[in-house]
Amino acid sequence: MQTPDFQSIPTTPGIYIFQDIKERPIYVGKAKILRNRVSSYFRNEKDLTPKTRAMLSHAHALNFISTTSEKEALLLEASLIKKHRPRYNILLKDDKDHILFRFFLNHPYPRLEILRRPQMLGHKKSQALLFGPYSNSGAARETWRSIHKAYPLRRCTDKAMKNRVRPCLYHYLGQCLAPCVLDVEKETYTKLVKEVSMLLSGRSAELIKTLKHDMLNASELLDFEKAACLRDRIKNLEHTVEQQAVVFPDGGDLDVVGFAERSYGLALCILFIRQGALIDNRTFTWQGLSLEEAPTILPSVLLQYYQNAALIPPRILLPWALNNDDEANFTDNNIPEQCDENKLKTPKTENILAELLSSLRNGNVKISVAKEANKDAENRLIELAVTNARQALISAEKNPENIPMHQLLAEKLHLKRPVYRIEAVDISHTGGTNVRAGMVVFEDGKALKSAYRSYIIDNNTEQNLSDDYASLSQWAKRRVESGPPWADLVLIDGGKGQLAAVVHAFKQAGLSIGNKESDDFAVISIAKARTEEGRTDRRAGNISDRIFMPERSNPINFKAGSSELLFLQLVRDSVHDFVIGQHRKARSKTALQAELLRLPGIGEKTARLLLTHFGSTKEILLAKEEGLAEIAGLGKQKAKQIWSLLNSKN
Repeated sequence: MQTPDFQSIPTTPGIYIFQDIKERPIYVGKAKILRNRVSSYFRNEKDLTPKTRAMLSHAHALNFISTTSEKEALLLEASLIKKHRPRYNILLKDDKDHILFRFFLNHPYPRLEILRRPQMLGHKKSQALLFGPYSNSGAARETWRSIHKAYPLRRCTDKAMKNRVRPCLYHYLGQCLAPCVLDVEKETYTKLVKEVSMLLSGRSAELIKTLKHDMLNASELLDFEKAACLRDRIKNLEHTVEQQAVVFPDGGDLDVVGFAERSYGLALCILFIRQGALIDNRTFTWQGLSLEEAPTILPSVLLQYYQNAALIPPRILLPWALNNDDEANFTDNNIPEQCDENKLKTPKTENILAELLSSLRNGNVKISVAKEANKDAENRLIELAVTNARQALISAEKNPENIPMHQLLAEKLHLKRPVYRIEAVDISHTGGTNVRAGMVVFEDGKALKSAYRSYIIDNNTEQNLSDDYASLSQWAKRRVESGPPWADLVLIDGGKGQLAAVVHAFKQAGLSIGNKESDDFAVISIAKARTEEGRTDRRAGNISDRIFMPERSNPINFKAGSSELLFLQLVRDSVHDFVIGQHRKARSKTALQAELLRLPGIGEKTARLLLTHFGSTKEILLAKEEGLAEIAGLGKQKAKQIWSLLNSKN
């Protein structure tokens, strides 16, 4: 890429976008002063990080978007990264759900629930007491069971509670008060909920001290049954909290961020500290990145992470302060006390992040480095986060299967660029009728169902539509008309013939197919293995499918059962199931249309109107005359006639 004219670059805050030869964004960045930030990319090449050098080698154009403030630039950067998924940006692939405990306060007898997807809470978040987050589901469920042994809270759902006529087994085991059928005082139950809330909030020491006091009072009053119950509860609580490590004696809720670097790459660890106790952590690893690049990616990573987090703490502790140029001073030991104290006094980027996260939390959020008053204790927390991040890298280095799928596929298929987006296509029909082409999309190894598409293949052409080659050619032309975003790899369910038909159609439409950097995308096909007689081997458990590429007579040598082959088979099976489902819907509509056409007074136009609006006879009957009359082109009299005919037929 040629060096741009720096005088033409604005000096306002904003976004800069590096694009490849096909004008696709490959990197999106934000800056407080665009001219200063962009010029830093064109200094001495030795001063650039390896990732930056690789990005610039593929960059062919540079665009800018000016904003009124750095806050707007940060939000716009996050939005564009999510939309375009540029190759050289850090995009958190958080495949784990946060786990929370919840008491839903709108019920007189709240139930302690485990939430697997707390980011879906929405407006219900304000109606609940939430505790967490946890990443280890096994440990969370063990804690849940221990709490129920100590506290007789209800376990059944609201629906089951309404319909229950006698207490469940847990009541007879002494683990439920049975508010479903028994008259349980709300004050008694509320006290149990309060004590469990204290436990989950990290106030276990205070809770146990209170329970011991109550136990002694009960024994002095000769209420030995109550004293024994409290004794057992204290014993269960001590067993539950014995593994909770108090790592911050001053208490409080905060998240602690730490980075580590090894030969594998870069790792980030976030420790969850609640009421001074370490309850869990979350780690992310990125292959090929270095600690030198950590300050640049930190603002974007934090915003991405906390935008999807269910609970945001009032304070986030960073290993170093970010200065106004989106960079930080730090050393290899990653300890914040090595930072320049003058630059720590005005961490403007942290203020901007804090303002954004405060709006997400609906409360104040402070982002800072170690405070002078607790510097030693907080530095120990950062060292603990760094240790966990380093351990995640060691585990990644020992795991040969940890190589990302986009890299595995690119290496196996000898492609010049990673395979981030895959589009797969399959054809389904019945003797050339109701022909459907189904397309599924996978991004970063996950199905992107919002991008699934079903194409109706034209039945009015002279071609034989029972021929998959012709149908696939027609699909390819329709796909070109749809336009970008293009896939990195198109997967065809079929053999060399189907592959050749699609490649020919794409090339006729003006697209460049191959594995060069300038090509639009690559195309391959996947076919079932063959027996010794040359027939398709459809035996259950057969995993030796063949992968074909254009201009290559022999299939690619994939090891049977390898992760990359299994992934391609998963994509193929997904598109196969999808297109069959679409074909079945088409057949049912055809059958329904034939039934409608048999009724007197209903022609093809009316039948299509009814199918478009309702889809089934049942829905038409439920709509009645009034619903039919609302359809443009029918009218009240026609609607009455149709409904009467269908009603009598039904």
